[in-house]
Amino acid sequence: MTEEDRPEAARVWGRPVVDGAEARARESRDGVAVARALWDSWEDDAVIRSVATSRYLDRDRLHYIDFSGRTYSVKGPAIVPRPPQGQVVVLGHPGTVPAEALDVALVTGRDLTAVAAAAAAAGTPRVFAEVEVALDTPDATGAERVADLERHAPWADQGRLRHIGSAGQLVALLDELSAHVDGVRLRPLVLDEDLTILSQLVIPALSQRRLIARPLPGTSLRATLGLTRPANRYAAVAVQEDAR
Repeated sequence: MTEEDRPEAARVWGRPVVDGAEARARESRDGVAVARALWDSWEDDAVIRSVATSRYLDRDRLHYIDFSGRTYSVKGPAIVPRPPQGQVVVLGHPGTVPAEALDVALVTGRDLTAVAAAAAAAGTPRVFAEVEVALDTPDATGAERVADLERHAPWADQGRLRHIGSAGQLVALLDELSAHVDGVRLRPLVLDEDLTILSQLVIPALSQRRLIARPLPGTSLRATLGLTRPANRYAAVAVQEDAR
């Protein structure tokens, strides 16, 4: 059972459970559409802040969205100006969200060949591989840790690439992956145990190989990922109309 299937998770939001893969995919598509529309509901120069004229906003540059989905509807505009990134960075699994709506595709595969094929077919600006890790610690090997946890509950196979072993082996695997993907999303077996090994042994080794770089202070996620800042949809329409 995933988080999307859990009734208690739905109750937190005061909503019924979204039942079935097709329904969850529809909810994902609707959520992306609404978020993108709300981020564009203020044009970049909508805020005036003119003390002389006592004007704070140019109301002609605020836009109502009118979204109506199967389970909810949303009216705009947003309650805050358009953020510096211009648009929210959307990460998702191909098939759940259309490729044209994604900035980063999260791809899976049980081996490098499968991951490489999924990455090549993603059709998105960036591709990240999903990688599950159970690392060797000073107290136990990754295999021993997995066996110990599986005495209580199985480590469910989600079709993701899985690494069970040393930090050095993980670094080598990520080096190989770098030829096919732009990044990875690591899923530790036990966060408190694996995160220490990742921060002490894996991240420094990746830095030495120039496979990762620290984000510059003040840099947005969109800029860090090398993604362009999208033009506001309403401003773009206005430019097209003026050109006519």
